[in-house]
Amino acid sequence: MKAKYQGVLDLGKILNIDNGDVKEENGVLHINGTAKNQYEKNLLWDEIKKVGGDNPTDIKANIKVADISMYAKHTVQKGETLSKIAKQYYSKPMKYTVIFEANKDILKNPDVIHPGQELVIPNL
Repeated sequence: MKAKYQGVLDLGKILNIDNGDVKEENGVLHINGTAKNQYEKNLLWDEIKKVGGDNPTDIKANIKVADISMYAKHTVQKGETLSKIAKQYYSKPMKYTVIFEANKDILKNPDVIHPGQELVIPNL
C-alpha cells in the first residue's frame, strides 16, 4: 500500500505535514497529520484521489488543518497577477477581488503586486 500511495507520502514531506503518522493495517493505509491550511489539505486529497479514485477503500486519511482562518498563504512570484493567483487557488480568475480585499493592508491597487509579498488567500 505504501508503494501505491508513495506520491501522497512524498507530498506530505514536501508540505511538512505536522504530526505525520503512516501505518498499514489489513491492507488499508492509515495516514494522520496536520496541514498548515485548507489548501494544503486539499492538495493531499487531490493526490489521494489521483491514485485511488474518488472513494478509495484502501486508504483512510485523517488530515487536520492548523490554521482555519484562511485558505492559504501565497508568496508572489515574478510575473504573477492577482487573477493568476485566484485561478490557482479558486479556479476562477475573477475572484482576484477577494484576494485584493483580504490584503488591502499591503496592496493599494489590484493591478500592482510585487515579488516577495506574502498574500493571504481567504476562505470563500
